[in-house]
Amino acid sequence: MNRGIKYFFYGGILMILLLQIPQPERSNPPVTGDLQVSTEVQTILRKACYDCHSNETNWPWYSYINPIAWQVSHDVVEGRKHLNFSEWSSYEARKQYHVKGEIVDVLKEDEMPLQIYLIMHGEAELTQHEKQLIYTWADK
Repeated sequence: MNRGIKYFFYGGILMILLLQIPQPERSNPPVTGDLQVSTEVQTILRKACYDCHSNETNWPWYSYINPIAWQVSHDVVEGRKHLNFSEWSSYEARKQYHVKGEIVDVLKEDEMPLQIYLIMHGEAELTQHEKQLIYTWADK
């Protein structure tokens, strides 16, 4: 192998390894007030929403590989900021009502779950029947 190509190759490997050193935060704070819904709705929300919108995130293998790890961590932090099912009971009734409306809106617009999430989690894609169950719950 040409000496310059060899240095370029080893330098690239070194850069990839160094990129792995600063790892993002991956935590699951305690659940302080989980959502109380029917088992059916709970199952749907857990499979499609809880990884980003609860303190019960399942951190998959790729969430430990930079730069993907930073994006996954960012998505979870932002998701929890907007809606955290693990803190649902601490929300005032007015906020719960507002958030339910937002859930319906993003489902109707197919904005959630995020398409990038569905690439690795195809099971999180909701059927029309599952969406209807969530709409019914949100309408109460």
